[in-house]
Amino acid sequence: MIAGDLWSLPEHLPFRDFFDPESTPWSWVPKIHMALSSFGFPKADLRDIPPGFSISGDVFIGDGTKLPPFGVIHGPAWIGKDCELRPGVYIRGNVIAGEGCVLGNSCEYKNCLLLDHVQTPHFNYIGDSILGNRSHLGAGVILSNLRLDQKEVKVKIGGRQVPTGLRKLGALLGDGAEVGCNTSLQPGTILGRRAFVFPNLAYSGTLADDMMAAAKTATKTLKRP
Repeated sequence: MIAGDLWSLPEHLPFRDFFDPESTPWSWVPKIHMALSSFGFPKADLRDIPPGFSISGDVFIGDGTKLPPFGVIHGPAWIGKDCELRPGVYIRGNVIAGEGCVLGNSCEYKNCLLLDHVQTPHFNYIGDSILGNRSHLGAGVILSNLRLDQKEVKVKIGGRQVPTGLRKLGALLGDGAEVGCNTSLQPGTILGRRAFVFPNLAYSGTLADDMMAAAKTATKTLKRP
């Protein structure tokens, strides 16, 4: 499996040299910090920052992005244009979000890459994860990034457990993937393009493109409107 199987990297992102579509998907996660470290952050213009919103460190905010009355961004962080940040958002550093993303109310983000038009609207945790274009998390979805024994995270591909070399790895969601409300994706979960996980599950493993996970089964998704 290569990263290009899951994602089409938007042309406008200034970090394309760091994210090789021919590399393994999980190898992109440690590259987030490297990409942001290379970026020449302009001096922030704080005149339009709402009074209750806190920004520290190196932060870029694109044109048309809306900030809420209260929330926190700890840099480094790069937020593309026309995004919507909602009240209580907590960005803990090493976060890249593409154009038109929703970073929702009472949601926490840490060391993650959100491509274009990602929606994480309500009560989500996104750590050490990558969310593909137009992927969506239902309310209360948690992307768990650390095993209970804190050992190396392995991904399941083709019936094998593949070492990643990472102690912290959340979920890797392909373009158009959907996760239902109150589902927890276990460390190292991979969802293919347009894959769909039902609500209220604790799901782990790899789900292929256009497949649906409900309880312990995975079947072809219904055609979406």
